[in-house]
Amino acid sequence: MSSTTTRYVGAIDQGTTSSRCMIFADDGSVVAVDQREHEQIFPKPGWVEHNATEVWSKVQAVIAGALAKAGLRATDLSALGITNQRETTVLWERSTGRPVHNAIVWQDTRTASLCTRLGGEAGPDRFRETSGLPLASYFSGPKAMWLLENVPGLRERAEAGEIAFGTMDSWLIWNLTGGPDGGVHATDVTNASRTMLMDLRSLSWAPHVLEAMGLPEAMLPEIRSSSEVYGEAVGQLAGVPVASALGDQQAAVFGQTCFGEGEAKNTYGTGSFLLLNTGERPVASKSGLITTMGYRLGEEPPVYCLEGSIAITGALVQWFRDQLGIIREAADIEPLAASVADNGGAYIVPAFSGLFAPYWRSDARGVVTGLTRYVTKAHLARAVLEATSWQTREVVDAMYEDSGVRISSLKVDGGMTANGLLMQHQADVLDVPVIRPVIAETTCLGAAYAAGLATGVWSGLDELRAHWRKDAEWRPDMPADRREREYHNWKKAVRRSFGWVEDEG
Repeated sequence: MSSTTTRYVGAIDQGTTSSRCMIFADDGSVVAVDQREHEQIFPKPGWVEHNATEVWSKVQAVIAGALAKAGLRATDLSALGITNQRETTVLWERSTGRPVHNAIVWQDTRTASLCTRLGGEAGPDRFRETSGLPLASYFSGPKAMWLLENVPGLRERAEAGEIAFGTMDSWLIWNLTGGPDGGVHATDVTNASRTMLMDLRSLSWAPHVLEAMGLPEAMLPEIRSSSEVYGEAVGQLAGVPVASALGDQQAAVFGQTCFGEGEAKNTYGTGSFLLLNTGERPVASKSGLITTMGYRLGEEPPVYCLEGSIAITGALVQWFRDQLGIIREAADIEPLAASVADNGGAYIVPAFSGLFAPYWRSDARGVVTGLTRYVTKAHLARAVLEATSWQTREVVDAMYEDSGVRISSLKVDGGMTANGLLMQHQADVLDVPVIRPVIAETTCLGAAYAAGLATGVWSGLDELRAHWRKDAEWRPDMPADRREREYHNWKKAVRRSFGWVEDEG
């Protein structure tokens, strides 16, 4: 560090279960963190909602909390970046800023039958050529379509330009920069690429997709790069440039400095998301992956990724804790699982809301297989952890099929990386080293990096690479025959989960 004054960058991570604000110094170190949970709303089986107004109030609270913990004022921040849960969809009134309905969360499956209807004879790949995405209840476009079809009078208001559509980044940018009083209605390419409404090559909204879904362009945000000043904040952050937005998984790619083609990271959160940088070319997937934006810096060419999205990983541990009551704290699962040498023949496939990559089976539901009288809660705990490793292995195999790129190591981040038993099993089943960085909260770090690049805090990607530090590494230590035998059993268990839901209605 030089003797010049330290510069600070703030980042908001608006996640599925909580929002946090982190403040970083210009050497990449963490200065302060504040975090608050928000309510999870489950109106019907398979439906998941958030109160967007509550989320915005929690974001304001964590900004104030992080500044207070850091002993800083808003004027000390050079920039603010945003990263967010992707696909979660909110529609609001432009004149008041009031949401017209709870936000529909990425995990929500209510649009499954609507997606089947949209696919028609073309099936789930109807818009894949344009958007890189299969028709699935996961993505934002069908969620917006559902709202227009089910909230009385909403379609007419949307066509009249009175309603704004956004993913959570747009909702925050709009509120931060003034809301009804001049708020900027924008999204970045990474979030736009998760709506199913953006053309991956032109980086603009695709008219034929909007028409098919009946979505008026008047309600859509402007698509911008991931790293540029969208506007200045008002209120508690008055004058601070709002200078980046990245979907959380793309932000993790950026925070892990996976800037080179062939570099991969996996983030272990509620779900897990493995992204492989494919450079300046979108790689079409034939193996059940998603072609998605990686990031775009200002006017530079966009960078693309292949992504394997796994719906349930950390959420399986929460289920084991909250619904089954077998453990009291999430951290208790590691010693319980470590008390046995293996899974006792039991496998748990957590298809709670269908299966995402590489299957995209909305008809699947969770199964526990291989049970005998021998199996104890410790074996089940181990099966819970191993479900994450095996699902990741399936995605890595699919990436190799699509890209021909074999990963030589896997950079990992997110809450579950604190579990050494899981990380070792992950290295064992992939047969490559698994590497955790010093700063495990790489989503916030990536948003901060992109905002700092846009405002001159950092000079370029090489400077960011120099900040990356390894914290821990796990090397594979499982005999190949055991690995392949257990993988065979895992795949057998997955097949048992198919076809459980026979009538989406």
